[in-house]
Amino acid sequence: MRTSTLWTVLGVIAAVIIAGLIVNVLLWFIGFVFRLVLIAVVAVVVFLVLRAVFARRDAD
Repeated sequence: MRTSTLWTVLGVIAAVIIAGLIVNVLLWFIGFVFRLVLIAVVAVVVFLVLRAVFARRDAD
């Protein structure tokens, strides 16, 4: 095997490993952001429900 072929194979292996790490980090970040958005939406819904419940009690 020639030296240039060896460096090409090592470069491909390094590229695959680095790409795998980048994709892993991006997917973790997207999942984290999605969870934060979901928590915010649920918190707003709970807040609106609680506000409606307490508004009815004050009117009675």
